[in-house]
Amino acid sequence: MIDKSNQSSFQRLRVNLRQLEVFLATARGGSTRAAADRIARSQSAASTSLADLEAALGVELFDRVGRRLQLNENGRALLTKAQVLVDQAAELQALFTDEHAAPLRVAASFTIGEYLLPSLVSRWTQLHPKSKIHLRIGNTSEVIDAVAALDVDIGFVEGSQTHADLLVQPWRDDEMVILAAPDHPLAKGCATLHQLAQATWVVREHGSGTRQTTDDWLLNNLAQVRIGFELGSNEAVKRVVATSDGLGCLSRYAVEQSVADGHLVELQTRLPKASRKLTIVLHREKRLGRATQDFLTHCTHSATSLRSPLQGYDADQTLC
Repeated sequence: MIDKSNQSSFQRLRVNLRQLEVFLATARGGSTRAAADRIARSQSAASTSLADLEAALGVELFDRVGRRLQLNENGRALLTKAQVLVDQAAELQALFTDEHAAPLRVAASFTIGEYLLPSLVSRWTQLHPKSKIHLRIGNTSEVIDAVAALDVDIGFVEGSQTHADLLVQPWRDDEMVILAAPDHPLAKGCATLHQLAQATWVVREHGSGTRQTTDDWLLNNLAQVRIGFELGSNEAVKRVVATSDGLGCLSRYAVEQSVADGHLVELQTRLPKASRKLTIVLHREKRLGRATQDFLTHCTHSATSLRSPLQGYDADQTLC
């Protein structure tokens, strides 16, 4: 005997996963042509799937602006839930194969992505050769946006910025330091607050967690902060500081090797210590797959076992 109630419930499902896959690819690419390239389908098939989805839902999901398709309020409302469903379907499908699910997508701010995660990712791939990781590095704002849009599975950031759709959990401790070239007039002795206020500063760009912490630290303690350069990476800041009379402000993780090599010196100052938390950000609605959970455990355990540049450091050694 056929269960009529179950039959009617199946008939009410007018949306399928392929339509959602096309919708997500269109949202990312801005056109059905770009969507077709992303998911290896013809443009006509992608256009038909999108049209069928809009017809099934009874609303338009995109505003047509010239040749581009831009998400409207309906599309933005669907985006997160569609991504969660497609991710879960991919995980289900991977249960019955010998391969892991799609590569783990990780985004990290520059300090974490350049100085902390590479060794963790390398160790992970050695332990899990079938589990690949795609690592995207940007400033904290870009990482927050990527996690909120479900473009990545996990984010690692160094700023206090957050988002209503995200969960934030502490990961590691960090500290900011003041840098100068070895021949800088302030490289020896103790820099006073007045001398720091008169100096030219080389800092990260707005939107980075390092810049946010730098501004909070310096503006709260100095009469003025004279910005000479705003640069988009830690390495750029270090290079300019090493070849100019400017002072830099970066994470201890980012400068440990440069100071040890003698390319830069850490100034002794009368500024109070500036510490911060490095954090992990996750989307509230995203169900974490096994690979994601295992990688988080790997990073959390490694954070407690790996040597930190703060270990053995006297917190008062630069306060004079």
